[in-house]
Amino acid sequence: MDWPCVTCPNRKFGFCGALLHSSEETPFQQKPNWQHYRAARPGEQIIVRNQVSEDVFVLCDGWAFRFFQLSNGRRQILNFLLPGDLFSTVAVFEERPNFSAQALTEARLSGFRRSEVQARCANDPRMITALAESCAAETDSADGLMTALGQRSAEERIAYLFLHLMQQIAARSVIREQRYRLPLRQQHIADAVGLTSVHVSRVIGLFRDQGLIEFSSGVLQVLNLPELKRIGSLD
Repeated sequence: MDWPCVTCPNRKFGFCGALLHSSEETPFQQKPNWQHYRAARPGEQIIVRNQVSEDVFVLCDGWAFRFFQLSNGRRQILNFLLPGDLFSTVAVFEERPNFSAQALTEARLSGFRRSEVQARCANDPRMITALAESCAAETDSADGLMTALGQRSAEERIAYLFLHLMQQIAARSVIREQRYRLPLRQQHIADAVGLTSVHVSRVIGLFRDQGLIEFSSGVLQVLNLPELKRIGSLD
């Protein structure tokens, strides 16, 4: 079977692209011995918090999310992962992740041996640049979500999350008629923005009644983008 990275649309940019181009000793057409692949079913736990792992993971296909499982049984989703995303920049340096991760859809991920990633970061400035860019994007996302959770209404939180995910999807796909594949259940949205699923349902119903969006069967169609931005934008 051909090495999937050869035809991956993310191969020329982002963290994994820099990593696989970081040494002339490993031709890009050949899978290195410090990389492996793993498939995951919807709902399958991919990473367990504080469990030692020798690998740094990048999502290749599908959707996943990082989260904290709280002692009271509730869950806080930290961020949603799309193809090309590094699961966490911290994982490059720490063998015990401070988060858990779960597949949202059928997913495939690539694991890179941490020791090899660290060695390449030490020897190639492009790796440092790619890691810094991933770290900055991760921090910006976390800061935005923290602001939304701490200072905004339920309507503003959900509109912000939709806008954030729309931006991520548009960076990877051609969008037509403002339709976005968004394979989230209301509970996922609730766990991301700190609300109950009932409250999320009410807000989505309100947005629908106001002619802002349609959201069903894993597809978000935006009918009034300026108004959605007015409600959800942090600017």
